[in-house]
Amino acid sequence: MRCVVLDDYQGAALANADWSGLDVTVVREHLDDPADALAEAECVVIMRERTPFTAELFARLPRLRLLITSGMRNASIDLAAAEEHGVTVCGTGSAKTPPAELTWALILGLARHLAVENAAFHSGGPWQSTIGVDLAGSTLGLLGFGHLGTAVGRVGKAFGMDVVAWSPNLTADRVEAEGVRLASGLHDLLAQSDFASVHLVLGDRSRGLVDAAALACMKPGAFLINTSRAAIVDQVALLDALRGNKIAGAGLDVFETEPLPVQHELRTLPNVLATPHLGYVTASNYRTYFQEAVEDIHAFVRGAPIRVLTHSQ
Repeated sequence: MRCVVLDDYQGAALANADWSGLDVTVVREHLDDPADALAEAECVVIMRERTPFTAELFARLPRLRLLITSGMRNASIDLAAAEEHGVTVCGTGSAKTPPAELTWALILGLARHLAVENAAFHSGGPWQSTIGVDLAGSTLGLLGFGHLGTAVGRVGKAFGMDVVAWSPNLTADRVEAEGVRLASGLHDLLAQSDFASVHLVLGDRSRGLVDAAALACMKPGAFLINTSRAAIVDQVALLDALRGNKIAGAGLDVFETEPLPVQHELRTLPNVLATPHLGYVTASNYRTYFQEAVEDIHAFVRGAPIRVLTHSQ
């Protein structure tokens, strides 16, 4: 089976699994239009949502029989179109701890101005130029309280933070079991928060949920952290809030276009601490992704696909 691994930025695919017996090509750079590179591929392995698989792309890949995504959810795959074109889509396991850990890297980096102080240290700049924000006694607001939100909240409690959470279906019983308060709504959550962190799944109800009116509820000294999906936050409104210093800053790991264009304004704003969608990028996750991708391929060849994703799920 001819297999192409897309968007292997770190060149990790071949080192993290046994691909013997498979005809594998690895593409390390991002391709805006991957159709030519995939023309002969019977199997494609993609990393999260780096390359969307739309109905139009499926139609241009008549040889494709198997598409594998890291993780068991990928909103950038048109699963109905895959089924229509006879393409089986499979997933892999994915640990939930790495994104929670990166969330705290961003929170701590914002609170203690780590990027500014580290740059000054290496460039011979001033010895101390900022004053940090205390976590103890401040309020951590969690927009979403599933596996990731709960994990982030537990660390916040350990730091001595007051933790408040909200999502459309969240109940007081659910949060009180974790020693967390329930906000009355999105605006209430953001108004209370010194650090507001997004942990919702992107869907019709959450797309654009944090809009200009919601951001206007935040304190001028508050920070917004998003390691979930960029589209949950209205990007035009976020840029306006950051540009006008209406909030203290943002910690971002997700963007509407990835890789983010070099000329994008977010790259120029001093109150943005950003990472290039590293939330899931850890050694253990990569081992799981690629080893289970190989398992998926062999199972498909045997005629018994595993970890199959369908549009009806």
